[in-house]
Amino acid sequence: MDDRTLSAQLADPKTQRSAFEYMVRQHSERLYWIIRRIVISHEDANDLLQNTFLKAWSSLDKFKGESKVNSWLSSIAINESLDFLRRNKHMTFASTDEDMAVANNLMADPYFDGSRTEALLQQAIATLPEVQRLVFQMRYFDDMKYSEISRLLGTSEGALKASYHHAVNKIAEFFHTHD
Repeated sequence: MDDRTLSAQLADPKTQRSAFEYMVRQHSERLYWIIRRIVISHEDANDLLQNTFLKAWSSLDKFKGESKVNSWLSSIAINESLDFLRRNKHMTFASTDEDMAVANNLMADPYFDGSRTEALLQQAIATLPEVQRLVFQMRYFDDMKYSEISRLLGTSEGALKASYHHAVNKIAEFFHTHD
């Protein structure tokens, strides 16, 4: 189903529920990984995914189909994740000890099936400032365009490009020091 059709069905009370169920099936996995890369924990990501869809359901009357469903849902997921991190400041990763905990927790997570390199990448990403981390994740993992990230975060494309460049340099330096 294309975005225009889905938007129209979401706006129609007769088809709203089935269109929403379709939207959940189509976007759950992608949104889960967007959230998971921000909050790291599988359990938190699942909770925030549910919150994302609850917020989307309660905001259907505000969604006019002016943006893509994908962008609208991504924006909600990112905002839910950032709000979660702000509410739980202890979950942000500012010190080296906490950074090591990220990789250790990731390797111990039964849902993580990656290598040490992937764990180190996540550890390096966790050391980035919030905006650089988000921009890197959206570009690297989600292959989002700067224009889309700009709409989601309300930041200029130039600032996003600079953030991405700084993030890549910091990640490269992290790998260099952890060889």
